[in-house]
Amino acid sequence: MENLETALMLMVVGMTTVFVILLLVIGLGKVLIAFVNKYIPEEVVHVKNKTVQSSPPAPANVMAAITAAVNVVTHGKGKVEKIEKV
Repeated sequence: MENLETALMLMVVGMTTVFVILLLVIGLGKVLIAFVNKYIPEEVVHVKNKTVQSSPPAPANVMAAITAAVNVVTHGKGKVEKIEKV
């Protein structure tokens, strides 16, 4: 019986220790995030305007195949709005 009491005590102490350490990690993480957001500015990235080059429209048979595949996968709820090459 003494071994069971010792085992339970070790389990409670271990779980409490883990819980406290996790709370410390979460708290310190929040403090670090708040510090970084307050004192370290985000870099500004300037984006140049690019002219959009439209690709030629997809052939009718390819468009039909893609539309059919989308209809099968989404059970008729999906809609093909734009096809572009990646």
